[in-house]
Amino acid sequence: MKKFLETAGFLLFVWGAAGVIHELTGWFKLWGVVRRLGFLDGYELYASIALGVLGVVVMVAADRLGRQSR
Repeated sequence: MKKFLETAGFLLFVWGAAGVIHELTGWFKLWGVVRRLGFLDGYELYASIALGVLGVVVMVAADRLGRQSR
């Protein structure tokens, strides 16, 4: 379970960071997950930031889960 959460958190963080970079510079067109969601038009930057923060939170939760099981 810990490895799954770490991987999911890492992917969320990378997608969020790529979305922020895409919104600010125009790079990483293929990595942007948020820009493909039509209901977030105009809020892509905020959603990408939230996605990155969510990824960090999931990775921290996975780390804490691993410490408790020992």
